[in-house]
Amino acid sequence: MPIGSGTGNAMFERVNHAWRVFATGLSFLSFGVGGVLLWLFVFPPLEILVRDPKRRSRYARAIIKRSFAGHIGLMHRLGVLTYEIRGLDRLQRPGLLVLANHPTLIDVVFLVSLIPNADCVVKSRLAHNPFTRGPVRATGYICNDNGAELVKDCINSVRSGKNLIIFPEGTRSPPSGQRHLQRGAANIAIRGGLDVTPVLIRCTPPTLAKGGKWYHVPSRRFHVLIEVREDLPVASFLGGESEAIASRRLTEYLTTYFAGD
Repeated sequence: MPIGSGTGNAMFERVNHAWRVFATGLSFLSFGVGGVLLWLFVFPPLEILVRDPKRRSRYARAIIKRSFAGHIGLMHRLGVLTYEIRGLDRLQRPGLLVLANHPTLIDVVFLVSLIPNADCVVKSRLAHNPFTRGPVRATGYICNDNGAELVKDCINSVRSGKNLIIFPEGTRSPPSGQRHLQRGAANIAIRGGLDVTPVLIRCTPPTLAKGGKWYHVPSRRFHVLIEVREDLPVASFLGGESEAIASRRLTEYLTTYFAGD
């Protein structure tokens, strides 16, 4: 090994790490600023020019899709991440119930950027956050404060032709990898008679996980693999049992299914 090469490599690694911390921060800053700009300059004219609420929300979803795709592209060009998509064609159909595991903060950004006419269940506080309330209100995303009507709203969303994205865990996966799935996603599938389109997301090395700080970047660019698998028919869980039992069986199955990613 040439004299000084070790020192040079160490210096390169420090510079590279510092750049990726800066680039990650820049990416999140651009995401927030982009949300405000959409709220101020894009969605108000859209509300004036497109009077029909259904058409307006569809246009708004298309705008969000392009914006999120641009954000992923920015992170890729800045050297923050690389990614691979498998089975993308399965996401191009209307009326899907898409269930995915949730290892990173940007999972929803990836999925919305890939799925046409995507719908989401969002926390109600996002409808009041200045960085997100414009997109949430314009797109008509489902807020999770609807109580007993939430499952019905989700079923109606899929039946209307939208593609509903749900993370059954309800939050990002813990660093331990142990998953606890909530029963809401299974209730939607069972009560609506909706087949499940499962999406497995892997992030290597792990980053942007639950409890992690955005500036704790890994030792190299992280790679996101998104694999869209064949639909899971819900009929096999319905066999004459009550909806509550069927939902519990489907939740248990999905817990094992996503644990095998």
